[in-house]
Amino acid sequence: MDAMNDNHDTVLLIGGGGKTGRRVAARLTAAGVPNSLASRSSEVTFDWNDSSTWDAAFDGVTKAYVTYYPDLAIPGATDAIEALRRLAVEREVAHLVLLSGRGEPAAQRCEQILLTSGVPTTVVRCSWFAQNFSEDFLTDFVRKGTIALPAGDVAEPFVDADDIADVVVAALTQPGHAGRVYELTGPQALTFAEVAAELSTVTGRGIDYVSVTVDEFAAEAIAGGLPAEEVEPLAELFTSILDGRNSAVQYGVQEALGRPARSFSDYAATVAASGAWTLDGGVAGSSTEVA
Repeated sequence: MDAMNDNHDTVLLIGGGGKTGRRVAARLTAAGVPNSLASRSSEVTFDWNDSSTWDAAFDGVTKAYVTYYPDLAIPGATDAIEALRRLAVEREVAHLVLLSGRGEPAAQRCEQILLTSGVPTTVVRCSWFAQNFSEDFLTDFVRKGTIALPAGDVAEPFVDADDIADVVVAALTQPGHAGRVYELTGPQALTFAEVAAELSTVTGRGIDYVSVTVDEFAAEAIAGGLPAEEVEPLAELFTSILDGRNSAVQYGVQEALGRPARSFSDYAATVAASGAWTLDGGVAGSSTEVA
């Protein structure tokens, strides 16, 4: 982050408590860039379902990182992003960075709303987060030794959330990123069975992958305590995008940062060493960001 801007633009982090948002916040804070976390439960309130909360969140803000809850692919997301576009134009926001997902037509429509808004915009279009296995709904699956998902034998090039955060911070603080769409993936596509084998290696215990139906996954997730309103979009993602369309590796991390993306093996070794996958291990938070 050597080329960090000197203007001390205040950056609004919409959904800043999620896996990527809190990493972006930490990086901006460490670099001395003022930032404001906005969510339904934060001091600065921003609720996607209550547009009356939006305007005040933009007070004093020059740039924003936008993560939509629960996912840009769900019905109503395009309307919300269009409303946000109008507000960003009205408030003369200098730059927007949008977190998006690969292979989701509705998400790509949301991207275009902002890219053609007149507000300089960068899109980070991401594959599945590696951190879903350590900071989200798959953590208990790993701890218990069985990853049961309706994913068949499809391969996914899992991306590290730290790579996403680095790209977002570069886009917010350095010139040359406006108008760009960065497809962020890891350097290798892995099936979920291969992921289970990798996790078995780094944890030193057997972890299996079991392919289940969407209904079986949903029932198990709800029984495990995941709210139904979060399970529904997850189930939709499994049925709509885990069909091989996103298996190809892309090089957005290299394009944005000039370095390769972090491998799943490196991610898994780091998490295993932290103890997060032991039965009594802790995790650093949770979010329905799955990309």
